[in-house]
This record gives sequence, structure tokens and C-alpha cells, in this order.
Amino acid sequence: MSLFFSHTSQVIMGEDGTNIGKQKLQSLRDNSNYFRMRLHEMGLNVLRQFDSPIMPVMLYNPTKIAAFSRECLKRGLAVVVVGFPAVPILMSRARFCISAGHTRTDLDRALYEIDDIADILQLRYCKSKSS
Repeated sequence: MSLFFSHTSQVIMGEDGTNIGKQKLQSLRDNSNYFRMRLHEMGLNVLRQFDSPIMPVMLYNPTKIAAFSRECLKRGLAVVVVGFPAVPILMSRARFCISAGHTRTDLDRALYEIDDIADILQLRYCKSKSS
């Protein structure tokens, strides 16, 4: 019996002998793509590519930054808002960060709240959900 893993075993499993890392990466990718797809379906403009766990949701109007942040805080949503001078004045955005630890229930609850906030602040800049 060998005391060493073969090179093939290390490719299939992590250094700890499990595939937990691979499962977490897949979960992160699945969660990120689900959340991004749903935000797009709501008519929100989301930057970046699929598979990225960072979701920049465009607010555009700098006067909406504080209102968006307050509404998220009131609803228990963690968000980072970004405005001038970090971004050009009309490129204000909110950033949501998705993790592998989020459940579908967590994501759906956040999406429900974001959908309501989008109505209040008139954030639907893309194809609307009713179209």
C-alpha cells in the first residue's frame, strides 16, 4: 500500500482528500448565476459576467444611493453602495456579494426585497419583468 496519492487522485480530490472545495466552488457559481439571472429578469441592470459572485446593480442616479442603502438595511440585506468619486457621477451602483453558503431560500428572500425596493426607487432600466 502506497503512502502517496497518485497525481490522478490529486486532480480529482483536493489536497485534503475530499471534493468539498470543488462542491463549494460549484455552489458559488450556481448561486451567483441564479441571483444574476433573477436580477436581470426583474429589469435591473447588473454589470459583470456570469459566474462572478459580485453583483453590481446599477442605480445611476446619485440621489438613489442613500435611499437604496436605507431600504436594504431596513430589510436586513447587506449591501455596499458605490458613488462618486469611486465611480463616475452617473454610474452609482449597489454591490451584492453572493457566497456558497447562501441557500436558495436566502437568495429568494433577498430577491423579493430587492424587487420591492426596485419598485419604490424606480430602478428598472432594462426590459421590465412584465414585458
